[in-house]
Amino acid sequence: MNLAIDQGNSRTKVALFDENGRIVKNFIYKSFTASDIERLFSLYPITDSIISSVVNIEPAVVNCLNRLSKHFVLFDHFTPVPITNCYASPETLGQDRLAAAVGAAAICPNENLLIIDVGSAITYDFVSEKNEFLGGNIAPGIKMRLTMLNRMTKKLPLVEVEENELIPLFGKTTRDAIAAGVIRGIGYEVKGYIRTLGERCKHYALFLTGGNAPYILNNCRFNFHHEKHLVLIGLNTILEFNKH
Repeated sequence: MNLAIDQGNSRTKVALFDENGRIVKNFIYKSFTASDIERLFSLYPITDSIISSVVNIEPAVVNCLNRLSKHFVLFDHFTPVPITNCYASPETLGQDRLAAAVGAAAICPNENLLIIDVGSAITYDFVSEKNEFLGGNIAPGIKMRLTMLNRMTKKLPLVEVEENELIPLFGKTTRDAIAAGVIRGIGYEVKGYIRTLGERCKHYALFLTGGNAPYILNNCRFNFHHEKHLVLIGLNTILEFNKH
């Protein structure tokens, strides 16, 4: 059984994969320590592991994984991956972005892919049908946009938007105007990428992931592959690739 760990800015996502690459268990931690690793290894027949992090990883976590795993991968820009990374500065590329690209390519190999990850930031990444990661863009996320409207102005309130909230086309209150401006603005942003890519590629697949993906799903009617565990799937793919 493989253990894949995706350590983000605010939480750590963990999944256990069977020998067929299927997720059998998944967990979310607000904080993740060596004690959590010890517990996972004691409860499940884990043999191999991989960890990716956008923050500094505690040395105790790395040491614990290395000690308990038959095969351990600390994912960084030196780690071999099963797609060609054409990013000009691979050392600055977020590991979660590359892992999501690998996951999408594993699900839909030899296809053009647009991967949209809606988290603290929103990333738009492209993988070609030749399995080449050709780069992407980074934009502010939903909470970031709502927060900045409040912080950068004197009178606009800090607004929270519910995941399943019905967003109007035009707000009739300042609160609704902010909610619609942010959520619909992101929706139109997504549509713009999809339209532009459609002009350049005859065929491509759309992947949507990230904790705030439902906001996009509720406001953009496109044929997305919605895979909330895409980064973890990519990490497991990378782990398997490095076993051979």
